[in-house]
Amino acid sequence: MIRGDKVEDIYQYIEEHKDVYIQWLRELCQIPSVAAQNRGMQEAAHKVMSYIEEINGERQLVPTSGFPVIYGKINGNSPKTLSFYNHYDVQPEEPVDLWNYPPFEGVIDDGKMFARGVADNKGNLIARLAAVHAYQQVRNELPLTVKFIVEGEEEIGSIHLGEFSDNYPELVEADGCIWEFGYRNADGTQQVSLGVKGMAYVELVCRGANTDMHSANAVVIENPAWRLLWALNTIKDQYENVKIEGFYDEVLELSQEEKKAIQELVYSEEEMLSNLGLNSFLLGLEGDALKERLIFSPTCNICGITSGYTGEGSKTVLPSEARVKIDFRLVPNQDPHKIVSLLRKHLDKNGYQDIEIIQMGLEKPAKTPLKNPLAESIITITEQLTKKKPTVMPMSPGTGPMYEICQKFGIPSVSIGVGNFQSNNHAPNENIKVDDFIEGIKLIAAIMKDYAKR
Repeated sequence: MIRGDKVEDIYQYIEEHKDVYIQWLRELCQIPSVAAQNRGMQEAAHKVMSYIEEINGERQLVPTSGFPVIYGKINGNSPKTLSFYNHYDVQPEEPVDLWNYPPFEGVIDDGKMFARGVADNKGNLIARLAAVHAYQQVRNELPLTVKFIVEGEEEIGSIHLGEFSDNYPELVEADGCIWEFGYRNADGTQQVSLGVKGMAYVELVCRGANTDMHSANAVVIENPAWRLLWALNTIKDQYENVKIEGFYDEVLELSQEEKKAIQELVYSEEEMLSNLGLNSFLLGLEGDALKERLIFSPTCNICGITSGYTGEGSKTVLPSEARVKIDFRLVPNQDPHKIVSLLRKHLDKNGYQDIEIIQMGLEKPAKTPLKNPLAESIITITEQLTKKKPTVMPMSPGTGPMYEICQKFGIPSVSIGVGNFQSNNHAPNENIKVDDFIEGIKLIAAIMKDYAKR
């Protein structure tokens, strides 16, 4: 066995016991823990608790006003603490008919495991639990204290995570946090992300008559669907500029370090376009301009519009109501509460005082500096293990409750994980590569040892 600063003995143990860890993952993926439908949640929570027991961890099922948060702690032989944030809930599996494999069986085919939640987020959770287990089996103790914070509401907006962190700040306390997600580029290069965008998710509701009517009345009765479309037309133009006054006021200029990171960032443009069946990106963007917009620009996106009759065939109807769901992805230092307030002012100013705004999810953006010791540790170890310099993303284009667990308490956070370029998160045939999963276990084991010394 190799000791000292090397971890090859732990790698060897992981290889020899990979079937055990694959089975752990399959068992968790077989539980349909869909928070939106309250399916399998209690079973999944207790399954995660059993894994923490397996690694001899102190464990708690911490109640919230919604689904509980699972907390685990394993003491190490240094004063440093590293936490892992994950979630045990998954997206609904629909449309089921587009799956090539049963979504809750964990089928392995051609080197990939297919299951709802295997990439988002159970593969990452089990990889981290397995890394702690393997380290313990080989070295008998951990090089630092480890905490697990595993919530059950990430896929429905982490609506009670702030309640958990406010009520139990001592459980959240850590020197650094490895965040839930992580993927590889099309060429297999590992991504390392240093933050997430925030979000203001709202639904706009426009109401007309108190009942649907025959469409012959459309010449004398206002159609709320048209009114809602006209309102939307004031919010964003055809060049993708958000026209809400003050929307961009808090957006920060890129630092020289961030500009350099954009230049070094590998983004697989051709593979992405080919995978999506497209010829070009929005506004004809490419190169650094495309990457900068993806990472550092806020968005205003229509998620869905409903009004009137949308079933098979025709029905001549004047709808009584129209609704649209919009998400604004936000960048530092934009505040979601302020954005909703600005939206209200914008609608009122343009004569749409009657359109109701329903808040459905507000999350602050969060970012960790590139020079932070946790980021440096993860980047260094990733390059050593994979033999490739990782792609460092100053911020993920996606959103998560990172601020509530990390930046609110001054805790740096970095994302790395076992997903791949075509993991199909939230879509049919979600998958991870088994080899990536095993390498992800090794990566976490090595990061624990390295970060303990920084």
